[in-house]
Amino acid sequence: KPGEQKHAKEPSSLQCMHLAVVACGDRLEETLIMLKSAVLFSNRRLCFHVFAEDSLKPEFEKKLNEWPSSYTKKFEYNIYPITFSVGNAQEWKKLFKPCAAQRLFLPVILKDVDSLLYVDTDVLFLRPIDDIWHILQEFNSTQLAAMAPEHEIPKIGWYSRFARHPYYGTTGVNSGVMLMNLTRIRSTHFKNSMIPSGLTWEEMLYPLYQKYKNYITWGDQDLLNIIFYFNPECLYVFPCQWNYRPDHCMYGSNCKGAEEEGVSILHGNRGVYHDDKQPTFKALYEVIRDFPFEDNLFQSLYYPLQSKFLDTVHTLCGRIPQVFLKQIEKTMKKVYENRVIVYLGANHRY
Repeated sequence: KPGEQKHAKEPSSLQCMHLAVVACGDRLEETLIMLKSAVLFSNRRLCFHVFAEDSLKPEFEKKLNEWPSSYTKKFEYNIYPITFSVGNAQEWKKLFKPCAAQRLFLPVILKDVDSLLYVDTDVLFLRPIDDIWHILQEFNSTQLAAMAPEHEIPKIGWYSRFARHPYYGTTGVNSGVMLMNLTRIRSTHFKNSMIPSGLTWEEMLYPLYQKYKNYITWGDQDLLNIIFYFNPECLYVFPCQWNYRPDHCMYGSNCKGAEEEGVSILHGNRGVYHDDKQPTFKALYEVIRDFPFEDNLFQSLYYPLQSKFLDTVHTLCGRIPQVFLKQIEKTMKKVYENRVIVYLGANHRY
């Protein structure tokens, strides 16, 4: 209307919470279950960036487009080929797990994305991504990435016992859940053990790999540890409940944050979703996998989960079911209130 103030519409890329994952080999189902857990609980719109082998692209598109419209309207997605901008592509592809090194190149490839959350395929969200996304606002002026410690106890930590290369802090960090301010990463010159004047992220990756390739065990995660060893001021360390792995309970409970708040993000590394070594982790994966999108969360997700947990009490992780259930119960109550109580309130006026 004449005289009415115009408001510039915020670009879609800024409205989104950006989530990136790299899927190769047999990781199709695992990746889809991770994305499903993200969509089930999140509040703000999501932008998925899926990096996958060419053979997986049609299947990803088919499966994602089959989801009900009540969920597909909550996200948009792009599927990218596996590409490495510097060095030998075959070398990068074989580093640790297939294609895992792709995550190192996200700042270079996603030039129009300001910030994103990278996760491994074997991750499950037990609360809204919105909550970890808020951690970006807690970064100080030098921090440009956030990860959780690899271990809580140095005497049983892998890096503190076995690493033959520099690593961050006393126990190293785990890269399976990694928040990144890509804008800051692209504009920073990083201290390193090669050139005194500092190198950009892209300039640093291949020389760093060449220097340490005979000493690293966990591939790209080791390279990230080396980078943040030389640049500790650039890293924000978030607590273990945001990257909860079997190591946090299989030797006895050692993640205090999860004991107090519950698990926020579950990371089923060591293949525990697909064997019987950690049935508590497997139970969560199977329940989210089998949940019909449109069903009642409590009846078709929470109660089956409680039932499955009864069969896991013989394990150390299974003895602390409240750690796994606390956050997911809280999250489902919020989802229920938003979808049912708020909806009814809007349609019943007295």
